[in-house]
Amino acid sequence: MFGPDRDSLRRYYLTVWKKTRAGEPLQPLEQLIADVIGQHPEYHAFLENAEMTLDRDYLPEMGQTNPFLHMGMHIALQEQLGSNRPNGIRKLYHKISQRVGDHHTAEHHMMECLGETLWEAQRSGGAPDEQVYLERLRGLLGRL
Repeated sequence: MFGPDRDSLRRYYLTVWKKTRAGEPLQPLEQLIADVIGQHPEYHAFLENAEMTLDRDYLPEMGQTNPFLHMGMHIALQEQLGSNRPNGIRKLYHKISQRVGDHHTAEHHMMECLGETLWEAQRSGGAPDEQVYLERLRGLLGRL
């Protein structure tokens, strides 16, 4: 698997992509990552160039999106949906998906709520507030 540092995590994504392209069998977590990578062809070039990818910083203030963070957020949402935790997220996901027309776009909208919730938890040094997160998702549904 991968370690807790940025380099190990990025190397894991690169390994999964390499195995995917070679048609090698994948473990369940690898398959989840491969599916998310497959939904993001705009990141394939990054994943095929380790030198360009491993040490690069992605700066939002420069209009850059971190592909690893983006794909990681999709994976986090998939894990939340699989366990329906926080309780009720699966139902909200289906409603948001129906409203926007597809699952991938729904996840992109939901990632904004997840990101804000994680940022607040990090800033306060506490755990993410699941109820606030669900309220954000309900608010999102009302705005779509």
